[in-house]
Amino acid sequence: MTESKIDFKPVTDQVADLLDGVDDTRLSDPTPCGHYTQAQLINHLVGLCLAFTAAARGESGPHNDAPPAEPEKALEPYWRQELKHRLQTLAEAWSHDSAWEGETIAGGVTLPADVMGLVAVNEVAIHGWDLARATGQRYDLAPAVIDTLTAFVGQDADDQAARDGIYGPVVELEGDASPQDHLIALTGRDPAWRS
Repeated sequence: MTESKIDFKPVTDQVADLLDGVDDTRLSDPTPCGHYTQAQLINHLVGLCLAFTAAARGESGPHNDAPPAEPEKALEPYWRQELKHRLQTLAEAWSHDSAWEGETIAGGVTLPADVMGLVAVNEVAIHGWDLARATGQRYDLAPAVIDTLTAFVGQDADDQAARDGIYGPVVELEGDASPQDHLIALTGRDPAWRS
């Protein structure tokens, strides 16, 4: 087993639990994720689940060979069931030791599989926070997940050139901010964001 292997299931389950709390009448409302509406954020989550599941399986194809496109503003019917299924499939795909070995591709980028796995769980965890904050729901990542992702995201916190196109500038926080707020701030998001 690779040292960097992380269990996706607590994160994917947590994000799946948010979906029933999304108000269908507010899907065009903003989120902390740039200019994405709630619907676009949900479509982005569906797309990244497909891409990172293919990456875990060592597959190459339309889901992961190119950078992600701008998410659609309209959701497919039964999107809740679809995204819950995709999150479950993603967690299962990365539960195998083989997913963390060698190299793999997602978003048109080839990386060592153990790094790609961290990218994937970080994407789900942070966009889960985006969705929770946009929809007014509670969202508390496990301390071990926060520690792992803080180390991962924070490794280039002082090099904005390396972060361009991925994260905005780190948001400065007061010293008594929570570990989760520090993680969110490292991604260029304001932990105090409200819709």
